Amino acid sequence: MGRPSLIKPVRVGSSRRGFFKNTGSAAAALLAAPMLPLAGTAEAAVAINGNFQHGVASGDPLSDRVILWTRVTPTNGRSSQVVDYTIAKDPAFTQIVSTGRSKAILERDFTVKIDALGLSPNTTYYYRFSVDGVISPIGRTKTLPVGGVSNLRMAVVSCSNHAYGYFNAYRRIAERADLDMVVHLGDYIYEYGANQYGNVRTPEPTNEIVTLADYRMRHAQYKRDPDSQAMHRQHPLVAIWDDHETANNSYVDGAENHQAGEGAWAARVGAALQAYYEWMPVRVVDPKQPRNNARSYAFGNLVDLIMLEERLNGRSAQLGTNIGNASGYFVQQGAYLDPARQLLGASEEAWLFNKLRTSTAKWKFLGQGVMFAQVKVQGAPNSAGGGVFFNSDAWDGYQPARDRVYDVLKGSQTQAPVNNVVILTGDIHSSWAADLSQDPNNANVATGGYDKVTGQGSRAVEFVGTSISSPGVDNPAQAAGTIAQLAPANPHLKYIKLDKRGYMLIDADATRCVCEWWYVDTVASVSNVQTFGTAFQVVDGSNRLSPAAQTPNRANPAALAP
Repeated sequence: MGRPSLIKPVRVGSSRRGFFKNTGSAAAALLAAPMLPLAGTAEAAVAINGNFQHGVASGDPLSDRVILWTRVTPTNGRSSQVVDYTIAKDPAFTQIVSTGRSKAILERDFTVKIDALGLSPNTTYYYRFSVDGVISPIGRTKTLPVGGVSNLRMAVVSCSNHAYGYFNAYRRIAERADLDMVVHLGDYIYEYGANQYGNVRTPEPTNEIVTLADYRMRHAQYKRDPDSQAMHRQHPLVAIWDDHETANNSYVDGAENHQAGEGAWAARVGAALQAYYEWMPVRVVDPKQPRNNARSYAFGNLVDLIMLEERLNGRSAQLGTNIGNASGYFVQQGAYLDPARQLLGASEEAWLFNKLRTSTAKWKFLGQGVMFAQVKVQGAPNSAGGGVFFNSDAWDGYQPARDRVYDVLKGSQTQAPVNNVVILTGDIHSSWAADLSQDPNNANVATGGYDKVTGQGSRAVEFVGTSISSPGVDNPAQAAGTIAQLAPANPHLKYIKLDKRGYMLIDADATRCVCEWWYVDTVASVSNVQTFGTAFQVVDGSNRLSPAAQTPNRANPAALAP
């Protein structure tokens, strides 16, 4: 997801978020919920001093292993440094379960990634690194469970723009001791130069990042952020990239924000992904095909989490307006109906369909970048053309590809329907809850339509999380006016909030999956205030949304890392 292109200093135009810059009225107040703060100042002092200026992190947990990450700040001009690591079951390291040694080398920008094997399922571990007698901050991580699982509780985030503000939401997530993991749905970094998309903090380097050195420097700046470090220290991360890890509105052969003078697109992608794999606590799925980042995680018998790569591996180029609209609006005609256009690519699409059809988990979560639900500026049934759409970068711009997903969900004479699918989405810097219907403006369920009162006709649900810091429609009056415009054209959208930053909290058990939206009060300065927005749930077997209450915290979670 990009910033509105009219923000870019050398080009003026519109974008899919330009639609959100219209009318509005007052926004509703949120309910406050206090949280216990971490010792932020002491923690930050530990994290930014000495050999470990970029903190520690963990990610890609499995039932018997997890990636442990750090970066050693080089000293004395050495091209490599020996790094020791220790893993324990307690934060005091009296119950050590594993030790080992690795090297931080110049060729990997002195980053260290350990795939720590031989761990026990569903277990919290504490880890630390040391080099030249200097000990890193202590990290905390957790492996995935196997077999029967009663509950999953995780945070979902996206769109952390360092230049646009402070990562207060990351700090609030770090304070939640009862989470199993954090899922990041992309735009972990942004590629823009100084004052191109945010001026609260100055990006490093100050130019738009294009080269390997550029991407490494930008990742390094993000990893020095104390709130980001706090989140990474306390929870394992499962992450996918969206577009800004390379360039805005990227696809297989290019990007909106990649120009001829910036070199070959393949070279820029190669540099971006090399830095990404160095600086993120993730595994490489296929070293021969680094663009392939789709993978899945089994949370016992409760949840299969399927993470989708939607940018670099198979996506066809985005289309523009086909109705001559300056804002980029379009209708489902012409090239938009070409079944050869891909969002996932044929191989990943086949992989996804097999995962959905063969999963035996209660819930199938799809972690992905761009909005799946239809969002229209003018509504109409499919029989009347479907209406007018505004976001050609989302699944709306790839309707035949989306229809193929619906074919899997609905089933056929030879394939059973797939139920209990929950799509988790980032990208759009705002909060949404949607019933998923192919024909939401058709009120006749018998002909494939959707009943907005009962939710009948919905095949799955989607929870869309707002950004960590990137802007939405931050004027409450404008946001309310925009929602008033959108609601009549989109009866399947049950919740829309455009003017708040924060994160989603997912709580799933065998009977229901609840999504809560939590918001911070500001990203313009450091703050420890957050509020509970609302909650929606999908009940087992219903495939539709209903209102829910805030879920209770887990009792007696493992201690946070000190």
